[in-house]
Amino acid sequence: MRFVAPSLLLCLMFGAATGYTRSARAEDIYSTLEEGDGSAVKDHVRRAKRARDAGRWTEAHVAYKAAFEAADPASSTERERAELAGELGLCELELRKYRDAAEHLAWSLEQRDALPLQLQLRFEAGQRKAAPHVGTLYLSVDPPDAEVLIDGKPISAPARIYRLFLEPGQHMVRARLAGHEEAFQSFDAQAGKATTISMQVPRAATPAAEAKDTATGVRTAKRSARGAQASPVTPSATASNLRIAGAILAGATMAVGGGFLIWSAYTEDQLHDRAATLRGADREADRCARPNAPRACSELRDLQERRDLLEQVGWVSLATGGALGALTLASLLVGRTSPPSDGARIVPTAGGRSAGLMMVGVW
Repeated sequence: MRFVAPSLLLCLMFGAATGYTRSARAEDIYSTLEEGDGSAVKDHVRRAKRARDAGRWTEAHVAYKAAFEAADPASSTERERAELAGELGLCELELRKYRDAAEHLAWSLEQRDALPLQLQLRFEAGQRKAAPHVGTLYLSVDPPDAEVLIDGKPISAPARIYRLFLEPGQHMVRARLAGHEEAFQSFDAQAGKATTISMQVPRAATPAAEAKDTATGVRTAKRSARGAQASPVTPSATASNLRIAGAILAGATMAVGGGFLIWSAYTEDQLHDRAATLRGADREADRCARPNAPRACSELRDLQERRDLLEQVGWVSLATGGALGALTLASLLVGRTSPPSDGARIVPTAGGRSAGLMMVGVW
Protein backbone atom coordinates (compact mmCIF):
# COMPACT_ATOMS: atom_id res chain seq x y z
CA MET A 1 0.00 0.00 0.00
CA ARG A 2 2.96 2.29 0.50
CA PHE A 3 3.59 2.36 -3.26
CA VAL A 4 -0.04 2.68 -4.43
CA ALA A 5 -0.35 6.44 -3.87
CA PRO A 6 2.91 7.35 -5.63
CA SER A 7 2.00 5.03 -8.52
CA LEU A 8 -1.40 6.62 -8.93
CA LEU A 9 0.17 10.06 -8.83
CA LEU A 10 2.66 9.16 -11.55
CA CYS A 11 -0.09 7.72 -13.76
CA LEU A 12 -2.21 10.83 -13.38
CA MET A 13 0.76 13.08 -14.30
CA PHE A 14 1.60 10.94 -17.34
CA GLY A 15 -2.00 10.93 -18.56
CA ALA A 16 -2.34 14.69 -18.18
CA ALA A 17 0.85 15.30 -20.16
CA THR A 18 -0.27 12.95 -22.95
CA GLY A 19 -3.72 14.54 -23.21
CA TYR A 20 -2.27 18.05 -23.36
CA THR A 21 0.09 17.07 -26.14
CA ARG A 22 -2.70 15.50 -28.21
CA SER A 23 -4.99 18.51 -27.79
CA ALA A 24 -2.21 20.89 -28.80
CA ARG A 25 -1.53 18.89 -31.93
CA ALA A 26 -5.22 18.67 -32.82
CA GLU A 27 -5.87 22.38 -32.31
CA ASP A 28 -4.39 23.53 -35.60
CA ILE A 29 -2.03 21.26 -37.53
CA TYR A 30 -1.33 24.01 -40.08
CA SER A 31 -0.39 26.94 -37.87
CA THR A 32 2.47 27.85 -35.56
CA LEU A 33 1.44 31.47 -35.07
CA GLU A 34 1.12 31.22 -31.28
CA GLU A 35 4.81 30.44 -30.98
CA GLY A 36 5.59 34.12 -31.52
CA ASP A 37 6.77 36.33 -28.70
CA GLY A 38 4.30 39.22 -29.22
CA SER A 39 1.50 38.89 -26.70
CA ALA A 40 -0.86 41.16 -28.72
CA VAL A 41 -0.35 39.09 -31.88
CA LYS A 42 -0.91 35.86 -29.92
CA ASP A 43 -4.17 37.17 -28.46
CA HIS A 44 -5.45 38.20 -31.90
CA VAL A 45 -4.48 34.84 -33.36
CA ARG A 46 -6.28 32.91 -30.62
CA ARG A 47 -9.46 34.90 -31.21
CA ALA A 48 -9.10 34.51 -34.97
CA LYS A 49 -8.71 30.72 -34.75
CA ARG A 50 -11.72 30.31 -32.50
CA ALA A 51 -13.87 32.44 -34.80
CA ARG A 52 -12.57 30.67 -37.93
CA ASP A 53 -13.27 27.19 -36.49
CA ALA A 54 -16.77 28.33 -35.54
CA GLY A 55 -17.41 29.74 -39.03
CA ARG A 56 -17.63 33.35 -37.84
CA TRP A 57 -15.68 34.76 -40.78
CA THR A 58 -16.27 38.44 -40.07
CA GLU A 59 -14.89 38.10 -36.54
CA ALA A 60 -12.01 35.97 -37.82
CA HIS A 61 -11.24 38.56 -40.50
CA VAL A 62 -11.07 41.38 -37.94
CA ALA A 63 -8.81 39.37 -35.63
CA TYR A 64 -6.43 38.21 -38.38
CA LYS A 65 -6.23 41.76 -39.76
CA ALA A 66 -5.35 43.12 -36.33
CA ALA A 67 -2.70 40.40 -35.91
CA PHE A 68 -1.24 41.10 -39.38
CA GLU A 69 -1.02 44.83 -38.67
CA ALA A 70 0.51 44.22 -35.24
CA ALA A 71 3.16 41.81 -36.56
CA ASP A 72 6.22 44.02 -36.50
CA PRO A 73 9.10 42.75 -38.69
CA ALA A 74 11.43 43.40 -35.76
CA SER A 75 9.52 41.08 -33.42
CA SER A 76 8.06 38.48 -35.83
CA THR A 77 9.49 36.11 -38.39
CA GLU A 78 8.91 36.09 -42.12
CA ARG A 79 7.01 32.84 -41.81
CA GLU A 80 4.62 34.30 -39.23
CA ARG A 81 3.84 37.35 -41.35
CA ALA A 82 3.36 35.23 -44.49
CA GLU A 83 1.00 32.88 -42.59
CA LEU A 84 -0.99 35.78 -41.18
CA ALA A 85 -1.40 37.31 -44.66
CA GLY A 86 -2.53 33.98 -46.08
CA GLU A 87 -5.06 33.32 -43.31
CA LEU A 88 -6.37 36.86 -43.69
CA GLY A 89 -6.76 36.30 -47.44
CA LEU A 90 -8.74 33.09 -46.86
CA CYS A 91 -11.11 34.94 -44.52
CA GLU A 92 -11.58 37.67 -47.15
CA LEU A 93 -12.28 35.01 -49.76
CA GLU A 94 -15.07 33.60 -47.59
CA LEU A 95 -16.46 37.13 -47.20
CA ARG A 96 -16.26 37.66 -51.01
CA LYS A 97 -13.73 40.45 -50.68
CA TYR A 98 -11.95 39.08 -53.72
CA ARG A 99 -9.57 41.95 -54.40
CA ASP A 100 -8.23 42.01 -50.82
CA ALA A 101 -8.08 38.22 -50.78
CA ALA A 102 -6.06 38.09 -54.02
CA GLU A 103 -3.70 40.76 -52.73
CA HIS A 104 -3.00 39.15 -49.33
CA LEU A 105 -2.71 35.62 -50.74
CA ALA A 106 -0.32 36.79 -53.47
CA TRP A 107 1.82 38.62 -50.89
CA SER A 108 1.89 35.49 -48.71
CA LEU A 109 2.91 33.23 -51.61
CA GLU A 110 5.78 35.56 -52.47
CA GLN A 111 7.35 34.21 -49.26
CA ARG A 112 6.41 30.61 -50.05
CA ASP A 113 9.88 29.35 -49.17
CA ALA A 114 9.19 30.24 -45.54
CA LEU A 115 5.84 28.39 -45.49
CA PRO A 116 5.29 24.66 -44.95
CA LEU A 117 3.90 22.71 -47.88
CA GLN A 118 0.40 22.39 -46.35
CA LEU A 119 0.01 26.16 -46.08
CA GLN A 120 1.34 26.70 -49.58
CA LEU A 121 -1.30 24.37 -50.99
CA ARG A 122 -4.12 26.03 -49.00
CA PHE A 123 -3.10 29.56 -50.04
CA GLU A 124 -2.60 28.59 -53.69
CA ALA A 125 -6.09 27.06 -53.79
CA GLY A 126 -7.51 30.29 -52.33
CA GLN A 127 -5.61 32.37 -54.89
CA ARG A 128 -7.09 30.33 -57.74
CA LYS A 129 -10.58 30.94 -56.40
CA ALA A 130 -10.08 34.72 -56.09
CA ALA A 131 -8.37 35.29 -59.48
CA PRO A 132 -11.51 34.97 -61.72
CA HIS A 133 -13.21 37.78 -59.79
CA VAL A 134 -10.54 40.49 -60.09
CA GLY A 135 -8.52 42.23 -62.77
CA THR A 136 -4.71 42.06 -62.65
CA LEU A 137 -2.55 45.05 -63.61
CA TYR A 138 1.15 44.76 -64.42
CA LEU A 139 2.50 48.31 -64.29
CA SER A 140 5.98 49.65 -65.05
CA VAL A 141 6.89 53.30 -64.49
CA ASP A 142 9.94 55.22 -65.70
CA PRO A 143 11.60 56.64 -63.59
CA PRO A 144 10.91 53.76 -61.18
CA ASP A 145 11.04 55.98 -58.09
CA ALA A 146 7.94 57.93 -59.14
CA GLU A 147 4.93 57.83 -56.82
CA VAL A 148 2.02 55.83 -58.26
CA LEU A 149 -1.63 56.42 -57.42
CA ILE A 150 -4.59 54.26 -58.44
CA ASP A 151 -7.89 56.16 -58.47
CA GLY A 152 -6.25 58.86 -56.36
CA LYS A 153 -4.91 56.47 -53.69
CA PRO A 154 -1.15 55.91 -53.38
CA ILE A 155 0.04 52.33 -53.56
CA SER A 156 3.01 50.60 -51.93
CA ALA A 157 6.62 51.69 -52.07
CA PRO A 158 8.17 52.33 -55.53
CA ALA A 159 9.03 49.19 -57.48
CA ARG A 160 10.34 48.31 -60.91
CA ILE A 161 7.18 46.40 -61.85
CA TYR A 162 3.93 46.42 -59.91
CA ARG A 163 1.39 43.60 -59.77
CA LEU A 164 -1.91 45.03 -58.62
CA PHE A 165 -5.34 43.47 -58.16
CA LEU A 166 -8.34 45.68 -58.95
CA GLU A 167 -12.08 45.49 -59.00
CA PRO A 168 -13.48 45.15 -62.56
CA GLY A 169 -14.26 48.52 -64.17
CA GLN A 170 -12.60 51.79 -65.18
CA HIS A 171 -9.54 52.95 -63.25
CA MET A 172 -7.08 55.84 -63.47
CA VAL A 173 -3.32 55.47 -62.97
CA ARG A 174 -1.29 58.56 -62.10
CA ALA A 175 2.48 58.83 -61.65
CA ARG A 176 4.28 61.87 -60.27
CA LEU A 177 7.82 62.82 -59.30
CA ALA A 178 9.46 66.07 -58.26
CA GLY A 179 10.92 67.88 -61.29
CA HIS A 180 8.73 65.90 -63.70
CA GLU A 181 5.32 66.34 -65.25
CA GLU A 182 2.51 64.12 -64.04
CA ALA A 183 1.52 61.17 -66.23
CA PHE A 184 -2.04 59.86 -66.47
CA GLN A 185 -3.59 56.81 -68.07
CA SER A 186 -7.02 55.25 -67.75
CA PHE A 187 -7.83 51.62 -68.44
CA ASP A 188 -10.62 49.07 -68.10
CA ALA A 189 -9.91 46.21 -65.67
CA GLN A 190 -11.68 43.00 -66.64
CA ALA A 191 -12.32 40.11 -64.27
CA GLY A 192 -9.98 37.19 -64.76
CA LYS A 193 -7.78 39.11 -67.26
CA ALA A 194 -4.42 40.84 -67.00
CA THR A 195 -3.55 44.34 -68.29
CA THR A 196 -0.02 45.60 -68.96
CA ILE A 197 0.79 49.34 -68.88
CA SER A 198 4.11 51.16 -69.30
CA MET A 199 4.19 54.82 -68.26
CA GLN A 200 6.79 57.52 -68.91
CA VAL A 201 7.01 60.47 -66.52
CA PRO A 202 8.55 63.26 -68.66
CA ARG A 203 10.95 65.75 -67.12
CA ALA A 204 9.45 69.20 -66.62
CA ALA A 205 10.88 72.16 -68.53
CA THR A 206 13.14 74.35 -66.39
CA PRO A 207 12.66 78.16 -66.19
CA ALA A 208 16.09 78.62 -67.81
CA ALA A 209 15.05 76.58 -70.82
CA GLU A 210 11.79 78.52 -71.12
CA ALA A 211 13.69 81.83 -70.94
CA LYS A 212 16.10 80.58 -73.61
CA ASP A 213 13.23 79.63 -75.91
CA THR A 214 11.64 83.06 -75.36
CA ALA A 215 14.91 84.85 -76.14
CA THR A 216 15.37 82.75 -79.26
CA GLY A 217 11.86 83.66 -80.42
CA VAL A 218 12.53 87.38 -79.83
CA ARG A 219 15.80 87.24 -81.80
CA THR A 220 14.08 85.45 -84.65
CA ALA A 221 11.31 88.06 -84.73
CA LYS A 222 13.89 90.89 -84.80
CA ARG A 223 15.80 89.25 -87.67
CA SER A 224 12.53 88.86 -89.57
CA ALA A 225 11.68 92.51 -89.02
CA ARG A 226 15.12 93.66 -90.21
CA GLY A 227 14.80 91.47 -93.26
CA ALA A 228 11.40 92.95 -94.04
CA GLN A 229 12.79 96.50 -93.77
CA ALA A 230 15.76 95.70 -95.99
CA SER A 231 13.58 94.17 -98.72
CA PRO A 232 10.38 96.20 -99.03
CA VAL A 233 9.53 94.70 -102.40
CA THR A 234 9.44 90.90 -102.27
CA PRO A 235 8.14 89.03 -105.30
CA SER A 236 5.39 86.58 -104.55
CA ALA A 237 5.76 82.87 -105.20
CA THR A 238 2.99 82.97 -107.83
CA ALA A 239 4.69 85.73 -109.80
CA SER A 240 8.01 83.87 -109.71
CA ASN A 241 6.36 80.68 -110.93
CA LEU A 242 4.66 82.57 -113.77
CA ARG A 243 7.95 84.13 -114.85
CA ILE A 244 9.66 80.73 -114.84
CA ALA A 245 6.81 79.26 -116.88
CA GLY A 246 6.95 82.18 -119.30
CA ALA A 247 10.69 81.76 -119.82
CA ILE A 248 10.29 78.04 -120.45
CA LEU A 249 7.38 78.61 -122.87
CA ALA A 250 9.30 81.32 -124.72
CA GLY A 251 12.33 79.09 -125.15
CA ALA A 252 10.22 76.14 -126.26
CA THR A 253 8.27 78.27 -128.78
CA MET A 254 11.45 79.70 -130.28
CA ALA A 255 12.95 76.24 -130.50
CA VAL A 256 9.87 75.01 -132.36
CA GLY A 257 10.03 77.99 -134.69
CA GLY A 258 13.68 77.25 -135.44
CA GLY A 259 12.75 73.66 -136.17
CA PHE A 260 10.08 74.72 -138.64
CA LEU A 261 12.54 77.04 -140.41
CA ILE A 262 15.10 74.25 -140.70
CA TRP A 263 12.40 71.99 -142.10
CA SER A 264 11.47 74.73 -144.56
CA ALA A 265 15.07 75.05 -145.73
CA TYR A 266 15.26 71.28 -146.20
CA THR A 267 12.04 71.40 -148.26
CA GLU A 268 13.54 74.28 -150.30
CA ASP A 269 16.48 72.05 -151.19
CA GLN A 270 14.13 69.24 -152.22
CA LEU A 271 12.14 71.68 -154.35
CA HIS A 272 15.29 72.95 -156.06
CA ASP A 273 16.50 69.41 -156.82
CA ARG A 274 13.13 68.32 -158.22
CA ALA A 275 12.87 71.43 -160.39
CA ALA A 276 16.40 70.92 -161.75
CA THR A 277 15.61 67.29 -162.54
CA LEU A 278 12.36 68.26 -164.31
CA ARG A 279 14.04 70.96 -166.38
CA GLY A 280 16.77 68.55 -167.41
CA ALA A 281 14.23 65.93 -168.54
CA ASP A 282 11.99 68.39 -170.41
CA ARG A 283 13.54 71.06 -172.62
CA GLU A 284 10.33 73.05 -172.65
CA ALA A 285 10.48 75.22 -169.54
CA ASP A 286 6.84 76.23 -169.60
CA ARG A 287 5.41 72.74 -169.81
CA CYS A 288 4.15 72.84 -166.21
CA ALA A 289 1.85 75.71 -167.19
CA ARG A 290 0.10 73.64 -169.81
CA PRO A 291 -3.09 71.62 -169.21
CA ASN A 292 -1.33 68.33 -169.90
CA ALA A 293 1.45 69.04 -167.39
CA PRO A 294 3.30 65.96 -166.13
CA ARG A 295 2.78 64.58 -162.60
CA ALA A 296 6.15 65.91 -161.50
CA CYS A 297 4.77 69.42 -161.84
CA SER A 298 2.08 68.78 -159.22
CA GLU A 299 4.73 67.37 -156.84
CA LEU A 300 6.70 70.55 -157.30
CA ARG A 301 3.68 72.66 -156.41
CA ASP A 302 3.07 70.55 -153.26
CA LEU A 303 6.68 71.00 -152.18
CA GLN A 304 6.44 74.74 -152.77
CA GLU A 305 3.27 75.04 -150.68
CA ARG A 306 4.82 72.96 -147.88
CA ARG A 307 7.92 75.14 -147.92
CA ASP A 308 5.89 78.34 -147.69
CA LEU A 309 3.76 76.95 -144.84
CA LEU A 310 6.75 75.74 -142.84
CA GLU A 311 8.52 79.04 -143.30
CA GLN A 312 5.45 80.99 -142.18
CA VAL A 313 4.90 78.80 -139.10
CA GLY A 314 8.57 79.01 -138.20
CA TRP A 315 8.70 82.80 -138.30
CA VAL A 316 5.43 83.11 -136.37
CA SER A 317 6.77 80.75 -133.69
CA LEU A 318 9.99 82.72 -133.42
CA ALA A 319 8.07 85.96 -133.09
CA THR A 320 5.76 84.50 -130.48
CA GLY A 321 8.67 83.11 -128.47
CA GLY A 322 10.45 86.42 -128.66
CA ALA A 323 7.35 88.27 -127.46
CA LEU A 324 6.93 85.85 -124.52
CA GLY A 325 10.59 86.27 -123.62
CA ALA A 326 10.28 90.05 -123.73
CA LEU A 327 7.20 89.96 -121.55
CA THR A 328 8.92 87.72 -119.02
CA LEU A 329 11.99 89.95 -118.90
CA ALA A 330 9.85 93.08 -118.58
CA SER A 331 7.86 91.47 -115.75
CA LEU A 332 11.07 90.65 -113.93
CA LEU A 333 12.37 94.20 -114.31
CA VAL A 334 9.07 95.71 -113.21
CA GLY A 335 8.91 93.41 -110.15
CA ARG A 336 12.38 94.53 -109.04
CA THR A 337 12.23 98.25 -109.82
CA SER A 338 8.61 99.29 -109.29
CA PRO A 339 7.64 100.29 -105.73
CA PRO A 340 4.31 99.17 -104.34
CA SER A 341 3.20 102.79 -103.92
CA ASP A 342 1.16 104.96 -106.26
CA GLY A 343 2.98 106.76 -109.11
CA ALA A 344 4.50 105.79 -112.43
CA ARG A 345 4.35 102.13 -113.48
CA ILE A 346 5.91 100.25 -116.38
CA VAL A 347 3.49 97.89 -118.09
CA PRO A 348 4.57 95.39 -120.78
CA THR A 349 2.42 95.40 -123.94
CA ALA A 350 2.27 93.09 -126.92
CA GLY A 351 0.32 93.08 -130.16
CA GLY A 352 0.05 90.90 -133.20
CA ARG A 353 3.18 92.37 -134.79
CA SER A 354 4.89 94.30 -132.00
CA ALA A 355 5.86 94.22 -128.34
CA GLY A 356 7.13 96.84 -125.95
CA LEU A 357 6.85 98.67 -122.61
CA MET A 358 4.34 101.38 -121.69
CA MET A 359 4.83 103.76 -118.79
CA VAL A 360 1.66 105.02 -117.10
CA GLY A 361 1.12 107.13 -114.05
CA VAL A 362 0.79 110.63 -112.70
CA TRP A 363 3.63 113.16 -112.55
